Amino acid sequence: MAEPRYRWIIVAAGAVMGCIALGAMFSLPVLLRPIAASTGWSTTGVSAAMTVGFLAMAVGSAAWGTLSDRIGARWTCLIGSLLLGAGLELASMAPSLIGFQFAFGLLVGLATSAIFAPIMACVTGWFSTQRSLAVSLVSAGFGVAPLTMSPWVARLASAHDWRQVLQIVAVLVVSVLVPVSLLVRRPPALEQASAQGGDAASPEPAMPMGQLIRSPQFMVLVLTNFFCCATHSGPIIHTVSYAVTCGIPLTTAVTIYSVEGLAGLGGRIAFGLAGDRFGARRTLVAGLLMQAFFAASYYFASSLDVFYAVAVLFGFTYGGVMPLYAVLARENFPLRIMGTVIGGTAMAGSLGMATGPVLGGWLYDTFGSYGSLYLVSWGFGIIAVMMAMTFRPVEQNHDAAVAV
Repeated sequence: MAEPRYRWIIVAAGAVMGCIALGAMFSLPVLLRPIAASTGWSTTGVSAAMTVGFLAMAVGSAAWGTLSDRIGARWTCLIGSLLLGAGLELASMAPSLIGFQFAFGLLVGLATSAIFAPIMACVTGWFSTQRSLAVSLVSAGFGVAPLTMSPWVARLASAHDWRQVLQIVAVLVVSVLVPVSLLVRRPPALEQASAQGGDAASPEPAMPMGQLIRSPQFMVLVLTNFFCCATHSGPIIHTVSYAVTCGIPLTTAVTIYSVEGLAGLGGRIAFGLAGDRFGARRTLVAGLLMQAFFAASYYFASSLDVFYAVAVLFGFTYGGVMPLYAVLARENFPLRIMGTVIGGTAMAGSLGMATGPVLGGWLYDTFGSYGSLYLVSWGFGIIAVMMAMTFRPVEQNHDAAVAV
């Protein structure tokens, strides 16, 4: 059978789709000033589309994840790819700020979430060994987006109007993501169960939605992911501005974000290997503890070399812990509802990410510095650690029928 080897095709497809989809969404920070200068719209109004996008991702993650359990990741990714292209095209033609916020914020945010939860759920179903590594490799595709798509968009913006740039990105999205989506297949266990009569032939017990929502394992994953993302959201969004207040030129301060991103790629691989060897839960707890203290370390940064040092450590840990939630989900819940579980945790993570921009800005306006932001982030990180430590695995094995 081709399935055992084909699982790595699923990983590659997920990484490519993640890179392009998230990169398309994060083209907005690159185009923020050109859009405001060209249209006269306020910077706050244009950037608000990103906040709308995060909120749309939160709602969409749960919805698309549940839908993927019914129709499969291939079709949710395909629909999301077409919706993403349409959202970018509509945003490029937006005649008003409200229209732009709707097209880029709502549609692009919803479309991006159609890729993440379904493909992560699909990948976990293809692996019983090397699962942490596989999920981490897909996550690395999402993580590399700011390092590949963003510079490409910046180069386009130097030669084209922002509307033309969005149209070019839309063409890339549709021409690449649509055919790559067709490479995605259901995990062999689900295909076999479907061919033999659906639920009756499923090798794993069914779990009703109400039971899932009430389960301690699901609630712990959701809350841990929320506080985990709240921990790194503020530092990710505001550290460049903090570095500028320390006297570092903006063009240099931006490189701190790039250093975080590069370190995060290494963290995803390292934590994936550690998760396979030492267990996902144990690795997650250790990573969350490291993340909390490395986030707080920015409080002591004032020179560029210290910012770089902290960025390496912080990026390595926050990038590394994120894929482990999908691994824990697969280890503790039936494959048949994996999209719903991962979609729920992704929704919590998106809400956690939405706290950083507003909270960081409010703390800076209130106290006149960013120091308190990193202390609050440390507090969120410690809460995430304590939540993760309460996680107790479900006492059943879901891996017996997962093809390797």
